[in-house]
Amino acid sequence: MKHFLSTLVLLFCVLFSFSQQKEYKIKTIAFYNLENLFDTIDNPDKKDEYSPILQMKSGKENAYIQKIENAAKVISEIGKEKSKKSPSIIGVCEIENSEVLDDLLKSDYLKNEGYNYVHVDSPDWRGIDVALIYKESDFSVSDFKAYELKAWNSEGYRIKTRSQLLVSGYLDGELIHIIVNHWPSQRGGAKKSEYLRVKSAELNLKIIEDIYFEEPNAKIITLGDFNDNPDSKSIKKTLRSKEKKKNTNDRELYNPFANMYKRGFGSLGFRDNMNLFDQILLTSNFLPKESTDYDSYLFYKAAIYNPNYLTTRKGRYKGYPFRSWSNGNFTGGFSDHYPVYIYLIKEK
Repeated sequence: MKHFLSTLVLLFCVLFSFSQQKEYKIKTIAFYNLENLFDTIDNPDKKDEYSPILQMKSGKENAYIQKIENAAKVISEIGKEKSKKSPSIIGVCEIENSEVLDDLLKSDYLKNEGYNYVHVDSPDWRGIDVALIYKESDFSVSDFKAYELKAWNSEGYRIKTRSQLLVSGYLDGELIHIIVNHWPSQRGGAKKSEYLRVKSAELNLKIIEDIYFEEPNAKIITLGDFNDNPDSKSIKKTLRSKEKKKNTNDRELYNPFANMYKRGFGSLGFRDNMNLFDQILLTSNFLPKESTDYDSYLFYKAAIYNPNYLTTRKGRYKGYPFRSWSNGNFTGGFSDHYPVYIYLIKEK
């Protein structure tokens, strides 16, 4: 009888514990550098003739169709491990125009996902832009604005590069602000071009401060291809990002990819090393505190999406992301960057 009562009490405790388990909504926020997603039409107002697809001597149309399908396949899978569906929001870069975004969202992998996008033409000399893709069922855009980087080289010529795109909107009714970035590259040397990325970080910080001026408790995410690693001057010092949650104070940016980089993880191969230029940073009010109630969306986890098929198996780029373009030809690959993503969760 005593044994029976003990078993009954244990069973009751298990059932009570199970009944108290909380269920959460989970949303994936992602970023993906699509590696020169250009169409096959030469734009006389831009130097898009330098794009890999327009450098091809033949097979442009087939390459474009396959490139679109490859990009769509990857996007459709990011974050599915836990969310069981495609991302709610995806920042993208290295896209030429709204036409390639239309084709991307009409692809077999994405046409039934209910996506829309925000895109603004930037002054980039080749016509490369950033954009934000979002599920209309999850995210409602309330406002957006593009910010041009005002920078000049040592000869006094304007550096025509990508704008930073701010999109504000409601994620399941909760206002958040997202900045999509594609900062100037390290072409010509990391040190020589460092000032451009520092200026980009200063612009990013100015956008964030302007948001805070209007909305003191704003929840802000800045994501993109920063062309710098998490420990660089632009990310760590200028943006004042933190790699540990406990060290992230009010209105500071937490960088969940900083620790990944320290542990040797990367999103692209550059100069014979794995680098982590693709990152997602978020303000401290996304971080759960002790005894936090998940009645709003909070940060849960960050990751790099790098399944085997996205990695080059042999040759010069073995172990790096399976790039789309090489030696003037389409390789059948996906991108020279892996996508990165975070999960936000909220109690149901």
